[in-house]
Amino acid sequence: MEFLKPFQRLTAGIAAIALASTATYCMADLVSGPQPGDGVGAFTVTKAAGNPSDGVEDGKRLCYRCRMGSRPVVMIFARTADQPLAKLVNELEGEIKEHADAKLCSFVNMIGGDSDSLKNAATKFVKDNGIQNVAFVVPEDSQNGPDNLKISPEADLTVVCYKSSKVVSSHALKKGELDDGKINTIVEAACGLVE
Repeated sequence: MEFLKPFQRLTAGIAAIALASTATYCMADLVSGPQPGDGVGAFTVTKAAGNPSDGVEDGKRLCYRCRMGSRPVVMIFARTADQPLAKLVNELEGEIKEHADAKLCSFVNMIGGDSDSLKNAATKFVKDNGIQNVAFVVPEDSQNGPDNLKISPEADLTVVCYKSSKVVSSHALKKGELDDGKINTIVEAACGLVE
């Protein structure tokens, strides 16, 4: 039986390496949406609510990304309309007002359900939270967003900061991960678009 000990040690070592590799893989950052340096492709949405001064009526179908042109944009894909999202959007509203000269703008794509339910939820969310400067839209593919943007089904929130349709920063969070620290990081990234 003594001759089995080296084999058992080798097996235990291989198991430990496999376990460590799995743990490293699980802890890797979630990737969702276009990444820095990528272009942001066109996609069709229906405006649900918000930003009455953008010249787009609620219910209109359009490419909102196209409408923003070369402006600095914070584009959000959200599966959950909750208080952390409201806090993030309200922080962005303040930055949009502050950086009006730079034409900073933002729009939220609600995803993860059927179009009608998402439009109704977005309209209620905008009204309940007094949102004035951020538009809420629903993409044609309301489950996971447009295919060309590769929004991860695991991401509850995907935030893409871009300028002239080129991604500057990208943030992906699972449900429950949007806290004050992450909100600050996203807002700083938004401010970085206009510096």
